[in-house]
Amino acid sequence: MKKGKILFVDTAHDELSLLLVKQGFQCDYFDNYTRDDFVKIASEYVGIIIRSKIKLDSDFLKHCTSLKFIGRVGAGMENIDFKYADRHGIACLNAPEGNRDAVGEQAIAMILTLFNNLLVADDEVRNGKWIREGNRGCELGGKTIGIIGYGNTGGAFARKLSGFNVEVLGYDKYKTNYSNEFITESTMEELYKKCDIVSLHIPYTEETHYMVCESFLNKFSKQIYVINTSRGKVLNTKDLVNNLTTGKVLGACIDVLEYEGLSFENIELPEEMDKLFKLKNVILSPHIAGWTHESNYKMSVTLANKIDALY
Repeated sequence: MKKGKILFVDTAHDELSLLLVKQGFQCDYFDNYTRDDFVKIASEYVGIIIRSKIKLDSDFLKHCTSLKFIGRVGAGMENIDFKYADRHGIACLNAPEGNRDAVGEQAIAMILTLFNNLLVADDEVRNGKWIREGNRGCELGGKTIGIIGYGNTGGAFARKLSGFNVEVLGYDKYKTNYSNEFITESTMEELYKKCDIVSLHIPYTEETHYMVCESFLNKFSKQIYVINTSRGKVLNTKDLVNNLTTGKVLGACIDVLEYEGLSFENIELPEEMDKLFKLKNVILSPHIAGWTHESNYKMSVTLANKIDALY
């Protein structure tokens, strides 16, 4: 029995469409379609699968007269108008369980790369330079790490830190009673006082816009390292660069940039970015913390299971 049609706005692992077809759906994907093209056919579909190609705002969703659910192949949901969807009975599903391990692993990889000067040392060796003392690193063990946002990725990061002999403190404005063998529930005041490293695992909302700014960074008692694998606009790049220059921030691991376009692939490069690129105590990657072969598959399976449970 057919359950209706699902529109894939973005690509996903083949397993997602295979599982949805088994559930009784028809899956359509139109490679060259623009937003206007999708609007014209939107009323035909009971489900839409997206990543980040377009925004599903109220102007788009008003055309989706048959829509029952939206599935986001990923974690962040900032490109969906939740309020409109809720008013019209449209379920919004995502799959952070599928890429949380990938994000946790990359956060560790980035901070270890920074602590051990691996990018600098690799470049020097390739250019015939054998500099040992100048590349003496520091160890993760003994450090206090603050995780802001204890959801799927924050929890995965905490678990993966468990073998490094570190103290892990967590702050989540919307959760309580989550202390366990991997993390101690804390307050921002305690994070400000104790942290050597701060890692961001929060969604992008009006509330979190530029949460990491000049005043935030200067509340920390110690010089700190910053890791951001969440969303670019939770961190003010200009303020980060200023604090990297003064030494208040000893180094940064940045997978996401505030200047990314909607699809996370088009990026404008203002003056602050040019300054950031020149700093050797910064590790950068192009929004790939959750972007592994394994997570691609796991997110698709997770989302298919949620749709099956819903519909």
